[in-house]
Amino acid sequence: MSTISNFRGTFMSGIAVFIHLAGAVALLLWATRMVRTGIERAYGGVLKDKLRHAVGNRFSAAFAGFLFAVALQSATAVALIVSSFSAAGYVLPAIGVATLLGADFGSAFVVRILRYDLSLLVPVLLLAGTVAFRTSEARGWRQIGRILFGLGLLLLSLRLIGEASEPLRESRILPVLFNYLASDWISAFALAALLAWAFHSSVAAVLLVASLADQHLLPDALIIPLVLGINFGAAIIAALLTKNAAPNARIVPLGNVVIRGMMTLIALAAQFVFAISPTVFAALPGDAVVMVHLAMNGAVLVLGLPFAGLVAGLLERMLARSEERPANDDRLSALNVMDLGNPQQAISNATREVLAVCDKTEVMLDGIFDLFEHWDPKKMERIETLDDQIDTIHRDIKFYLARISATALDQTSAAQCQNLLGATIKIEQAADIISQNMLTRARKKKERNVAFSAEGWAELCAMHNEVVQNAHLAFNLLVTRDLEHARQLVARKEAIRNLVKISEESHLQRLRQGNAASFESSSLHIDTMRDLKEINSLFVSIAYPLLEGEGMLRRSRLMQPAEL
Repeated sequence: MSTISNFRGTFMSGIAVFIHLAGAVALLLWATRMVRTGIERAYGGVLKDKLRHAVGNRFSAAFAGFLFAVALQSATAVALIVSSFSAAGYVLPAIGVATLLGADFGSAFVVRILRYDLSLLVPVLLLAGTVAFRTSEARGWRQIGRILFGLGLLLLSLRLIGEASEPLRESRILPVLFNYLASDWISAFALAALLAWAFHSSVAAVLLVASLADQHLLPDALIIPLVLGINFGAAIIAALLTKNAAPNARIVPLGNVVIRGMMTLIALAAQFVFAISPTVFAALPGDAVVMVHLAMNGAVLVLGLPFAGLVAGLLERMLARSEERPANDDRLSALNVMDLGNPQQAISNATREVLAVCDKTEVMLDGIFDLFEHWDPKKMERIETLDDQIDTIHRDIKFYLARISATALDQTSAAQCQNLLGATIKIEQAADIISQNMLTRARKKKERNVAFSAEGWAELCAMHNEVVQNAHLAFNLLVTRDLEHARQLVARKEAIRNLVKISEESHLQRLRQGNAASFESSSLHIDTMRDLKEINSLFVSIAYPLLEGEGMLRRSRLMQPAEL
């Protein structure tokens, strides 16, 4: 009986340890996501604009990718953004691949920073984040609060992982498992790659392995194969996430797989031959994990950068040969007629198609201001093509939703259909404003050879960035249905009104002062402001059905007689 009791106690103790460790890892993943989304919402538009203008050659692109990955703490996020740039024609595939090589090194650099003892910052960041988030309704301050709080949670999670893994040193099973893997590097490599894929983050995976190494749970011989596996798994994340995208969008992440993935396999083969000790990189096991990761990505950057153009060219030709559909039909529709008998599945299919419209509209919105600044006939044709594609998808979605509505729907499903149709119409209208109104104004600006005043252009860019950020919130609402985000989106409508009002007053003042540039571009300036305001109103209105369904929206903006 005592033996059974001891076994039961040991078993329950082991479960408790793994629950604590799993919770700490979950907190690490959540904190990383919180920091990234905070940065994207607060500065995403500005960062994307800076990145697009910084990728002039491979070296500047790699440096820009490094900085962007440090800011977002994720090379995968950079990969998805650069892929969208490549699909829109803003970034050459070779430059995009170079950007990702720099982003991989930036992601590894973040891991090195997080390895420093920053425990004293945990309460400071948590307190500062809470104060910034709770004391202001301004979205910028709230996102700064989110970033600071997320960083505090991230550092706290690292401490919790160390504390949760410490009892594992007494485990009798883990040493057997790790000792086996130390003699089977291929299995260790594959498991580490799977871990990176499951986490969707090489940062989290490397930090977890480093924490286990700190507790002397990992044999030294296992460190390098695990780190190489994590790098291989991290390389394929973006490639798998974009597997159904247009060919131009797939070239960049696939190029990263070819260069980074192949170099990790070559490094693993070299490890079989030379059996390099991780102590060459650092004396302490945990530091050795991080330094091997940093050295691997540094080598990939230095050795892979000269081959970025060659790899991108080969992939471009391969994908071009394998792509048999015409350019205007380069995607598979999610509107499966066979699912019409299942209303919920059919609504999900329609939602996926609406998200495709969102992606194309976002590319148009991002690109139109490039044409105002630097006219390019190819980019103009790209925007017109995207608008034609949106019109086609929009038509298909309307007919598909009509066929769903013809079936026996419950009240909730009928409301989902109606809201989805309304959102699709609004997004398509926004795309029409970009392609018909704003594109015409950009063409007139080129033909008349006029320029906005420096102050006027800065005002328009501020409005454009605000609209882009609101577009992200609106498009996310189609999936998340988050009430807080819906409230933030509606609240931002007033911010655009204020920006327009201030710009109108400033513009009038410049006219009074005889500013020649303002005089020549006056009608273009005012009409562009009106277009941005109208687009923003369309995006904001996507939140209305969600808020109305929760009773959080007034029926009228007019004050009641009792309020007058």
